[in-house]
Amino acid sequence: MVCTVDHLASAAGIAMLDQGGSAADAAVAANAVLAVTAPHMCGLGGDLFALVHDGSAQDGSARDGSVAALNASGRAGSGADPDRLRAEGHDRMPHLYDIRSVPVPGCVDGWAALHERYGRLPLGDVLAPAIRHAEDGFPASPLMGPGDFIGSLPGAGDFTHVKRPGDVIRRPGVARALRAVASGGRSGFYLGEFGEGLLEMGHGEYTEDDLALPNADWVDPIRVEAFGHHVWTTPPNSQGYLLLLALEILGKLDPPRDPADPQWTHLLVEAARAAGYDRLDALHESAVPPLDTADARRALVDRERCSAPAGPPAATGDTTYLCAVDGDGMGVSLIQSNASGYGSLLFEPRTGINLHNRGIGFSLAPGHPAEYGPRRRPPHTLSPALVTHPDGRLRSVLGTMGGDAQPQIVLQLVTRLLDLGESPGEVVSAPRWVLGMGGTGFDTWRSAPSVEVEERNPWGDGLRGRGHTVNELPYGSHFGHAQVIDVLPSGVLAGAADPRALIGAVLGR
Repeated sequence: MVCTVDHLASAAGIAMLDQGGSAADAAVAANAVLAVTAPHMCGLGGDLFALVHDGSAQDGSARDGSVAALNASGRAGSGADPDRLRAEGHDRMPHLYDIRSVPVPGCVDGWAALHERYGRLPLGDVLAPAIRHAEDGFPASPLMGPGDFIGSLPGAGDFTHVKRPGDVIRRPGVARALRAVASGGRSGFYLGEFGEGLLEMGHGEYTEDDLALPNADWVDPIRVEAFGHHVWTTPPNSQGYLLLLALEILGKLDPPRDPADPQWTHLLVEAARAAGYDRLDALHESAVPPLDTADARRALVDRERCSAPAGPPAATGDTTYLCAVDGDGMGVSLIQSNASGYGSLLFEPRTGINLHNRGIGFSLAPGHPAEYGPRRRPPHTLSPALVTHPDGRLRSVLGTMGGDAQPQIVLQLVTRLLDLGESPGEVVSAPRWVLGMGGTGFDTWRSAPSVEVEERNPWGDGLRGRGHTVNELPYGSHFGHAQVIDVLPSGVLAGAADPRALIGAVLGR
C-alpha cells in the first residue's frame, strides 16, 4: 500500500511494488513524482527525513535495529557568516529571496541512501515515472494556485502559463536533473548541472566540497511506549521529540476515551503545549531529547483550566508526507519539504528547481546552540512517525505536513488510532486543533498561543470554558495533510489519504 497527497505519486509507488520493488523503492518513486508535481510543497531543492521498519520482526521475533531513522537535512554552506547578517541589521534569518537561508538541499541524498540500503529495483526504474511526468507534463494541482506570481520569478518559467487547475505543466530542467540522478547517483545532481548553478547563485555561500559532502545520515531513532505500543520518530535536529514528550505527558493524565469530549482536547492541547514551550531554546542538531522531563512538565498541567507554560503557537508549513508498506512487512514513513510554500522563492536557473528555506530555523543570537554557521544543520519541523507492537512487528506508518504543528497533529492521529481504536479513515478525516498561527510559520514559538480548531468540531465552547482562546477556521485551511497506513491483526493493510489534500490517494495491491 502507498499513501500520498497526489494520486500520480501513489500510482508511481504502487507501480514499483507491482515490479517487485520494496517499500523504499515505492517511497522514493512517489516522492520523486511529488518533486515534479508538487513544487509548492516539496522538491529536489528541499530536505527529507524518514523512518524505515525493515520487516524483520513481522514473524513476532523482536530484533534490535528493525527500525532505522534517516536524516537527510542539508547543512549551511562553508561561507555561512552570522556576523555579516547581524551587521546588515538582521536579528533573525531572512525568510525569502536570500540564498543564505538555503542550506544544501538533502532530498537527493536521502533518496540515494534509502535506495542503497533498502531498494531492490534499479534507480533509473524508480525515477522513471517522475521523469515521464516532468517531460510529458502533468495537470496543475488545485492546491498550487495560479502561476502569475511564481512564474514571474527568475528561473520559474515552467509556471508562467498556469492559470487554473488542470493546466498542463512541463518541467524539462527537473527531468534533466532526475536523469542525472538516475545515471550518476548523488554526484550527478550535486556535482552536475544543478550543483554548478547553486555554486553560481551562492556567490561564496557554498564550496564544491560542501556539495561533495553527503547530507544523508542513518541515525538512531527515538521512541516511547504509548497505548500499549512503541511510537518512533527521528531525533534532533528534528522536532519529533515533541510528539514523544507530549505522549509521555498525556499518558498519566487519563484523557477520556471520547474525542467529542472537550476534556479530551483540553488535555491533548495542554500536553502539547507543555512539551513545546521551550522548543526555541531546546532544539538544535546536537540536542538530547528531553524525554526525562515529562513528569515535571505534567505537573504544570491543570486538568480543568488552560495552565501549561505560555508557550508559543504553532503554524503552517508547506511539506509533504507519504508512507508505503510492502508485502514483506517493510514500512517507510517519509516526509519531505521546501519549508514554506515554494521555499525561498529562489530557483536554480539551469534546472528550474525551487530551493527551500530551511535555514530560517537557525538563530542569529550569538552563541545560541542553533546559531547559523558553516556546515551546521538548522532545527527542523519535519517529524515522521512509525508505530510497532511490543514484540517489534510493524503496526503503523503515519505523519502529516503542518510546520510547527506536525507533532500536535500526529499526537491526535496516534491517540485516535491506538487509544480510541478508530480506523485510518476516521483518524485522518476527523476535525483537528493546532496551537495558534502566526508569523512566517517557523518563528511562532514566540507568543502566547490560542487554540485553532476546524469547523465541525465539538470542542469550542468547552475549551473556552476552560480558559482557552479559541479560533474556529474552515476545514482544511492549515491543519495538515495527514496519511496513515495501519497493519491490521489479520495482516491486511488499511490506509487513508487526507481529504484536505483534494487529490491524494491511498492505493493497495
